[in-house]
Parts: sequence; C-alpha cells; structure tokens
Amino acid sequence: MTKVDPYLHAVLLLYGGGKEVNADNIVAVIKAAGINVDEAKAKVLAEAVKDVEFEKLLEQAAVPVAAAPVAGPAPAKEEKKEEKKEEKKEEDAAAGLASLFG
Repeated sequence: MTKVDPYLHAVLLLYGGGKEVNADNIVAVIKAAGINVDEAKAKVLAEAVKDVEFEKLLEQAAVPVAAAPVAGPAPAKEEKKEEKKEEKKEEDAAAGLASLFG
C-alpha cells in the first residue's frame, strides 16, 4: 500500500469542510491527527495550493472512475486488461494530485 502524505489529506479535508486552506489550518488538522508537524512544509503547501481550483481538479480525477463502462461478464483476458487500464487511470489521477503537493 502506498503511503499518502498527511499534508495532502489535511488540504482535502479543509477544502471538503469548507474551511480556508492555509498553513495554520493545515497544522491544526495534522496536530489533531496526532502527527508531528513540519510547519515549514505546511507553509509551502498552503502557498502552493492557494490558486488551485479544487472543484475542477476533483472533477477531473473522478472522470476515469465515473466513465468506466458497466457491462456484463467478460472473458477473463479482457477483464484483466480493463482492470489494469482502470488501475492505471486511478494511479495517474492520484499522481496528478500528489504532484501538486510535492
């Protein structure tokens, strides 16, 4: 399992909760989770995401999952290929989000 950066989670939690995404709020979320905080990293991240349009970003990340075809049973070879393509799309979407936050 890939470890996900708690700072990224903090940003998404703040955005989802309708709170301002800033260094102080990122620090507060991470501290509330019981994690040691690097305040410099929180500041850099807050500055990096200040102009990010999260709504558009999340819509783009959801498209590959929402666009996956719903079909009946397929032959095993074809199903494995589709699974690999879907996993690749999900990985690409996650990598795109992760690249925003270092």
